[in-house]
Amino acid sequence: MFLYSDMFMDRIRHLAYAAEFAALIGLASFFVIPIGPVPITLQVLLIAFAGLFLGSRTAVLAVALYLLAGLVGLPIFAGGKAGLGVLLGPSGGYLVGFLFLAFIAGLARKGGFVVSLLVLVAALAACHACGIVGMSLTLNKTLVQAAHMDLVFVPADLVKVGLAYLFWRMTRGRFAR
Repeated sequence: MFLYSDMFMDRIRHLAYAAEFAALIGLASFFVIPIGPVPITLQVLLIAFAGLFLGSRTAVLAVALYLLAGLVGLPIFAGGKAGLGVLLGPSGGYLVGFLFLAFIAGLARKGGFVVSLLVLVAALAACHACGIVGMSLTLNKTLVQAAHMDLVFVPADLVKVGLAYLFWRMTRGRFAR
């Protein structure tokens, strides 16, 4: 009988978690509040939770799988959109920023309450910075104008990362990883 090594099984487990979270992030994109060229979705909540729950590397893999699925045509971007045009549109900067959000949120696992929340705010800031640059480039706005447009997302996104932290604290240690 052939036994798989613990390292091999651990990699398989991480791939499975990444695929599950990629699907959850895709589902979260269907909860849309259309407020302009970039809608509000629940994706920030799921991506921050993925970073906390899975760690940086696996969370980035989950976001990369989500982005790849949307790029090849699965309608899993906000509002059921898909394709390269979405990545090159006003939401594209935020989609790229999701990778930074996932990675930096994964770093919040190691800190105490205050440090973890500060790291999550930094993760959110990195995502929003990418979104601001993306909106500036695609909507022919200055960075200041795009930053003003971005302000509408900040309160809800702060609540989402706070909820992600609370969910993580409640579930931490309940699942074998």
